[in-house]
Amino acid sequence: MLILSRKTNEAIQIGDDIEIKVISVEGDQVKLGISAPKSIEIYRKEIYTGIEQQNSEAANINLDVIKLLNDTNKL
Repeated sequence: MLILSRKTNEAIQIGDDIEIKVISVEGDQVKLGISAPKSIEIYRKEIYTGIEQQNSEAANINLDVIKLLNDTNKL
């Protein structure tokens, strides 16, 4: 993991298209501004983890349905 120190209004650049700028720091909360192409999805980590979990659960349900259909077709 790369660790960088930045002050308010300072930024980091990721590749040619992504900039992350420190907007403000208040107590233990940091506000970030992110400039990136619309084709890049940006989520808070807890939201992204929830999406991954839901996708995994949906995939498991779909596999169960496929197995059930396969078993039914064998009868």
